[in-house]
Amino acid sequence: MNTRKLFLSMVMIFGVSSFSYAYTTTELMNGIALGAILFTLVVIGIVCLVLLKTFKMMADMLLPKEVIAVAPIVSSEFILEPSKPKLTLWEKLLSLRPMSEEKDLIMEHEYDGIVELDNPTPAWFMWLFYGTIIFAFVYLLNYHVFKLGKLQDEEYVVEMKQADVAKKAFLAKSANRVDENSVKLTTDAEVLKAGSALFIQNCVACHGDHAQGIVGPNLTDEYWLHGSKIGDLFKTIKYGVPDKGMISWEKQLSPKQISEVANYIKSLKDTHPANPKAPQGDKET
Repeated sequence: MNTRKLFLSMVMIFGVSSFSYAYTTTELMNGIALGAILFTLVVIGIVCLVLLKTFKMMADMLLPKEVIAVAPIVSSEFILEPSKPKLTLWEKLLSLRPMSEEKDLIMEHEYDGIVELDNPTPAWFMWLFYGTIIFAFVYLLNYHVFKLGKLQDEEYVVEMKQADVAKKAFLAKSANRVDENSVKLTTDAEVLKAGSALFIQNCVACHGDHAQGIVGPNLTDEYWLHGSKIGDLFKTIKYGVPDKGMISWEKQLSPKQISEVANYIKSLKDTHPANPKAPQGDKET
């Protein structure tokens, strides 16, 4: 009973694993490979159970047992011969013969008093043997002939590309979570280039094409109306200054874009554009 329960548990685990994997992966060949591996593990488990049962049966047959002699029933007309024992399922599966037929299985040759029985190879062992040959043949065609599946080095390259895409997506998502409290000052060329494009597109009408100041203040000197730190600039751009005519850019620009513009403005310090507007605000160093 315990053997059957263990076998059924292994089959259920194999089925559930194969089902869940088939619906969570998009790579068919990897799914086939995993299914083959799980199937092989189940077969190995079955083989182990069969071997355990075989050893138990051999022990039962080889260990001495109390034999009760029963006199044959003799009739005046005929003698009743004992019927052949009925084979169990395990004996059929293992191709075992009863001990009473041992004398019929002895092979002709012997050496030093040792004889050999002509027992056939169990059917389950032959199935396992042929199964390994089929598996090896399919594996060879799949990975080395038709190259439908990916070898380990190819899988590594593909997974690294996928990881790089996931990394870029994560960084892009993280960049849009920045605010005036977490924004960082940077001199990265790509960030400044993006900030310059956004400044030209949205800010030149009030601050000039070189940030020298028109309606808005000069952004290249040391005088600031609302603070010169990167967080101050981010906050000013994000919320605007409605009292002085500067609109809020929170809805037009993403947090990442506001950060790029703020860093670009910080990079303009001491660029000394032509015709700068007179200083406004407090001097900060």
